[in-house]
Amino acid sequence: MKKLLSLSLALFFTLTINSSMAVAQSSVVVMSRNIYLGADVGKALELIPDLPAAAQFMWDQMRTTDFATRAELLADEINQSQPDVIGVQEATIWRCQKNIWSKKTTVYDFIEILLGKLSGKYVVAEFNGVKAYNPGFSISPIPYLTRVEDPKVFKELFSQNSAFCGFETGDLLLVKKQLQNQIINLGNSEYEATYSIVPTIMTVYRGYSWADIKINGVPTRFITTHLESLWDENKVPNSARQARQLILDTKNTAMPLIIMGDFNSDPRDPRGSNSVNPGEQPVQSESCPIKSSICNAYKLMIESGFKDAGPNSLDPKNFSWGMSADLTGADETRRVFAEKMGNEFGFTDRLDYIFYKNGVNLKESKIFGLKPKYPSDHAGVVANLEVINTSNLVSPGLDSHKPFPISFWQWVAIVIILLITWLSWRK
Repeated sequence: MKKLLSLSLALFFTLTINSSMAVAQSSVVVMSRNIYLGADVGKALELIPDLPAAAQFMWDQMRTTDFATRAELLADEINQSQPDVIGVQEATIWRCQKNIWSKKTTVYDFIEILLGKLSGKYVVAEFNGVKAYNPGFSISPIPYLTRVEDPKVFKELFSQNSAFCGFETGDLLLVKKQLQNQIINLGNSEYEATYSIVPTIMTVYRGYSWADIKINGVPTRFITTHLESLWDENKVPNSARQARQLILDTKNTAMPLIIMGDFNSDPRDPRGSNSVNPGEQPVQSESCPIKSSICNAYKLMIESGFKDAGPNSLDPKNFSWGMSADLTGADETRRVFAEKMGNEFGFTDRLDYIFYKNGVNLKESKIFGLKPKYPSDHAGVVANLEVINTSNLVSPGLDSHKPFPISFWQWVAIVIILLITWLSWRK
């Protein structure tokens, strides 16, 4: 009888311990996906100061890359991997207005289109009426300066052939619908470092969105971000400056932390003067010594204690950027270099990552979206992570740095350009 009692007690405690361990650790699948705003901003910049030509170029290319079709491919990727949380970059809304006095009309909302393809299985993370969406780079419809012609679209919308159009693209968190009621905090924030394309008028803002979500009862913080791609020679790139702020902003986060994003930083940056650099990543200079982390967002994240979910970011097979802007295949100027480096798909740089720390372990990860058909100019990253409950604490929310508003002198500059453009057209 005593032996039976002892065996029963042993079995009870074993089951109790195993049950406790099951609660203490759980898996979460996360995805980082740059869905591409649909047009090559770099090419458009080459057309400035002819802003109408730049606007027309971007509109035409966005229509050619056709997000409705791409959304089906993105939905297929998501349905295949079944991520619990998706960090989206370049979540884009294209808006137009009929004339100076009319309201802006949303013509294409990429996230609404994508959610429709996902049949209600995913939602934008939301808490207390705030959505995890941080608008970053945007160009508002500006009368005359951003006029585009597209009779097929505007005849139906505005009963005319043209309209003033612009876009807004930012970072966003999507979650499985059943996780929506597990969100316990959420917010959006801006980086202080910005990049001016046209001084005082056109400034690129970047930031991040975050949400604290209970994963099998374990409070876990998720962040999606998109660091700056533009850089100037002999200056610390904004991507590195923004990474430093992200590290500083999250330094008091003790709970499990997972960051997904397009960091616009390759482990090889800055490149040496004789290094292969078809993607035109930052190069070494007095301000950016080679092999230093000063100008490398990726290295800064690693040095601060984050782990890279991989797969191996130094392996050319795992590069995540290099498609042509029109999504017809690898960019021809980069294809040859990619093949020489060991990437058969035409990708030349690794820019997309999933970082983690504070009681998170990696189970497996992979790069996807390397083969036709291409839903984006980036490949994506998906990782199966194990969240280990060591404290069950909830860290304070992150600071909500606000966007910097357009100053008085920026508005003055816009008005002057409008007047000059209007007078030139009258002639």
